[in-house]
Amino acid sequence: MDVRGSLVCVGTGMMLGAHIGPRARQHIEQADVVFLAVSDPLVELWVQGMNTDVRSLQGLYAEGKSRRDTYEEMVESMLIEVRAGRRVCGAFYGHPGVFALAPHLAVELARQEGYEACMEPGISAEDCLYADLGIDPGTYGCQHYAASQFMLYQRRIDPSAYLILWQVGLAGDRNLRRFSTSSAERQLLVDLLAQDYPLDHDVIAYEAATLPITQPRRERFPLSALSQVELTLQTTLVVPPARPMLPNQVVRGQLEMLEAKASRASVSVHHQQ
Repeated sequence: MDVRGSLVCVGTGMMLGAHIGPRARQHIEQADVVFLAVSDPLVELWVQGMNTDVRSLQGLYAEGKSRRDTYEEMVESMLIEVRAGRRVCGAFYGHPGVFALAPHLAVELARQEGYEACMEPGISAEDCLYADLGIDPGTYGCQHYAASQFMLYQRRIDPSAYLILWQVGLAGDRNLRRFSTSSAERQLLVDLLAQDYPLDHDVIAYEAATLPITQPRRERFPLSALSQVELTLQTTLVVPPARPMLPNQVVRGQLEMLEAKASRASVSVHHQQ
């Protein structure tokens, strides 16, 4: 019988044991082999308790080695087992589709090769951020960028919305080979942000809690201090709105005209009846 392999990439969530969904847990438990990409040894031990064949992908990372090479090696490690006819589960920190290139590449390649492949979402750092900082993205809006991408490309920033910069500890990294950047590179980010925000504007360094006994990091400081604040790979920079939203009088007027037109049409129909 021709046994076809399959691939599913799942998220383990941010907090150990608390954020994983039942479908993700089921995929881990029922897989023939689980590939795990998390940096916390406690999470690794926890996942090993769900399946007898759990293989860590963390050893593929190395200082000075391009992370893109690492991601390609992760993909190939999983696809080798898929091609061998096994049910493969890739378990990734947080959400497998959020700031995680390897799961996207693996699912796409598996589908191209004719295998069944899908992604199962998990609770991401973004989900935790909204809860921990009390932010509703629907109130003022949110702009999300990787910090280095924000620096390397021209973006139109709206200071009346939240600006969220991910992986700010890597701000200015151009070659994907480092695990941190210098205060000088972060100062370039400060200078860039200062074009739209006052230097005394309060920003927040955020890190989600990964254990039930720990608290999230919610450190506030003025934008001018960003280059000197301790940042890690997990740190996200949250820039709150710096000015009120400005009404779009043109569109408001157009909507008012449409509403008036619809009202007149309704009255006309009522009179005809």
